[in-house]
Amino acid sequence: MKRHLISAALAMASTSPAYAAAIRVDFNSETLASTDDGSTGAVDIGFSFDFFGTAYSQLYVNNNGNVTFDSRLSAFTPFDLLSTSSVIIAPFFGDVDTRARGSNSVTYGQGTVDGNSAFGVNWDGVGYYARADDLLNAFQLVIIERADLGAGNFDFEFNYDQIQWEAGRASGGRYGLGGSSARAGFSNGSTDQFELFGSAVNGAFLDTGPIATSLIANSHNSQVDGRYVYQIRNGVVLDPNDTSAVPIPGAGLLMASAALVFASRRRGGAG
Repeated sequence: MKRHLISAALAMASTSPAYAAAIRVDFNSETLASTDDGSTGAVDIGFSFDFFGTAYSQLYVNNNGNVTFDSRLSAFTPFDLLSTSSVIIAPFFGDVDTRARGSNSVTYGQGTVDGNSAFGVNWDGVGYYARADDLLNAFQLVIIERADLGAGNFDFEFNYDQIQWEAGRASGGRYGLGGSSARAGFSNGSTDQFELFGSAVNGAFLDTGPIATSLIANSHNSQVDGRYVYQIRNGVVLDPNDTSAVPIPGAGLLMASAALVFASRRRGGAG
């Protein structure tokens, strides 16, 4: 079994980029009522897609910055996505708390992107535990059907406009910072598991974090700052370093920075 992690040299300099504009204005027909660790029931995506050999047409929207396909997830302290048995896509797995007056609720729904059917979830202006709204994060997951390129094919996007906090109080955070910091990535629950570099590293994902890992300062397969596009073809991720676009398992994060030094690590063992 294989698990893969793309890593990069962490830049020492910090940056304070302007508010990004990666989030797509759509996918808000349904609302997950204000909650701490709540989830929806099984939600119809509107199409079926092949995620590492399994077809899915429903998912669970979890308040804490992720969607899952096998069951609801109430976990608030982010666990290692490289060793989880959960089938999960997580743009920002952290302790989201939408109960404060200044926090928006999570919204979701069906829509279109460039004429293709799509499903999106918006964590747009959400606070953190416990009922804190002094810092707000704005991020989004969009799953896009690409049946035009083959049955079951799809893309998904992690879109980030603002990342001000990284952990809730119950995860060791102090005023939204430090502690067990957020993770971002995805997993099929067994053989193919991925994390963006900077996951679980204090300060890495923040707008004011290192330029190599600040989520709104970078992009992947996109010209839009804060947008990370992953292409799934025939059930596997296209290699972001392969210009011939041959699908292989084990593609990870490619940041748009010439200063990055990349390495791959394959870990064996039971899943």
